Amino acid sequence: MIGDRVRPRSPARAASILRQVFGGVTSGFAFRLWDGTDVALGSGEPRFTVVVHSAQTFARLIREPTPFNFAQAFVESAIDIEGDLFAAMEVADAIEALKLPLALRLRILASLWAV
Repeated sequence: MIGDRVRPRSPARAASILRQVFGGVTSGFAFRLWDGTDVALGSGEPRFTVVVHSAQTFARLIREPTPFNFAQAFVESAIDIEGDLFAAMEVADAIEALKLPLALRLRILASLWAV
């Protein structure tokens, strides 16, 4: 499947993508990438951290960052959530309301393919 081959080439690129996708979420939270890189988002101290175990999982979630896909990845143990689970559910509501412009979505997809 084509989507399985799409993944960020570096954690730095993944961090940039996270800031583009989730920059509008105001609650403080973070992602920890597969290499241990922490990416803080929102305002204030992170109330929870989403731990992404692989670049492939990252790409899958970024292609369609819906609460359902995050929940599925959590159930599959492809991600973990450290910290306040209730805060994570609040942010899931904010993520559900995200509407990324098509141009941004295409740029992000292209950056997942970039060398």
